[in-house]
Amino acid sequence: MSVKAIIFDLDGTLADTLQDLTDALNYGLKELLQPEHSPEDYRMMVGTGFRELCRKALPPDRMDLLDALMEKSENRYTEHYLDKTKPYPGIVQLLDELHRRGPSLAVLSNKPDSFTRQMTRQMFGPNCFKLILGEQQGVPRKPDPAGVLLILRQLKVSPANSLYVGDSGTDMQTATAAGMHPVGVSWGFRDRSELLAGGAKHIIDEPAELLELL
Repeated sequence: MSVKAIIFDLDGTLADTLQDLTDALNYGLKELLQPEHSPEDYRMMVGTGFRELCRKALPPDRMDLLDALMEKSENRYTEHYLDKTKPYPGIVQLLDELHRRGPSLAVLSNKPDSFTRQMTRQMFGPNCFKLILGEQQGVPRKPDPAGVLLILRQLKVSPANSLYVGDSGTDMQTATAAGMHPVGVSWGFRDRSELLAGGAKHIIDEPAELLELL
């Protein structure tokens, strides 16, 4: 297989964002006098978009507070999204080596597009990725393959010559639906069983292991 493009998930794959997400959601819940959750609770909630995250965080009988929780949590996150978030160990070195080897690099996340672009550029620089795409109107969220296929068309690369690297079953399903090669990472928010159930062809335990697949 000749790998010409690698698309990465963001949260749980490139960067550990869990504590800042936890703090933002719990801030909103506290403001609305609703029960808060632990980081381990949120670990299983993230990955399907910000609105769904807020929906999961609320008690089932308080969906009337969904819009208010989204507004309060998003405002908080806007001001504090890089307080504790940082790249996972070995990610920066991996990206440097991938640049040397030449495949096109991109990011696709279910995080809102503005956060995805800002966070990625602030952590990895403005020129690390050729394309960065988050949740936006008109592009269905993962596991729908529309986002990765849009990126690949712009990169002019076939799905068969591309890897999608992520930490969840949703990521693996996205890659499979697009005809890409799904690579799971074990250091993220979900466990190996979910990655395998989602269709992972490989699971790597350290970022440098991705280079062996090339």
